[in-house]
Amino acid sequence: MRKLVACLACRNQGTRLYGKPLQNLDIEKGLSVIEYMISAIQTYEEVSNIVLGISEDIDNNFYKDIALKNNIDYITGNEEDVLSRLIQCCEKANGTDIFRLTTESPYTYFEVIEKAWNTHISEDNDLTAIEYLPDGSGFEIIKLDAYKQSWHNGQRKHRSELCSLYIREHKSQFKLCSIDLPKEIKRTDIRLTIDYPEDLILCRSIYMKFRHLAPRIPLNQIIEFVDANPQLKSLVDPFVEQGLKTMYL
Repeated sequence: MRKLVACLACRNQGTRLYGKPLQNLDIEKGLSVIEYMISAIQTYEEVSNIVLGISEDIDNNFYKDIALKNNIDYITGNEEDVLSRLIQCCEKANGTDIFRLTTESPYTYFEVIEKAWNTHISEDNDLTAIEYLPDGSGFEIIKLDAYKQSWHNGQRKHRSELCSLYIREHKSQFKLCSIDLPKEIKRTDIRLTIDYPEDLILCRSIYMKFRHLAPRIPLNQIIEFVDANPQLKSLVDPFVEQGLKTMYL
């Protein structure tokens, strides 16, 4: 029986914006990015468990409290070896496959999760990707065994936050699939991940506009909102290209 586990790597280090997953989307209510993401994932029927992969540095103890508060599991591991932490997360929940999101990207294209998971299983893929979307709204589903192979055969760079880099650099060794998506969703000119203060301004504005729909804010509505507010989009436009460098199959 296959079991999909959301494995979320957490750490506070960041030179551009410290503690990105702990930044608040809703300042008044103190709703952080990571807790918003947890609440959203808990609505995804295909995902059996959520496990936080926390860097063992003492600065990251806040994430243990978040796990306890939200009644989810966590592991602690090496700060630089993100790949190992994701593997440990999946093993903690006795999972077979990893649902991978980055913890500074709150607005996932959840509408295609069922299709992606069914395709991943039926085609027996090692990696099934949702890409060519606004930066931060895609995700990957990866066989645990494929990540273990990546860790054993890869180098230090493959064990970093670029967890799927080994698979993407050695495509002949794996079965890969990129899910076909509606044209109107393929907007790589839009950035929905939080790496700079300007990103946080945009993501907070989106949340405040659509908080009545939270935690399942449709991506097409987010895109329409960003298009209608060019002054917000222009804040993050300088950072769009760098987010595309490691994305595609």
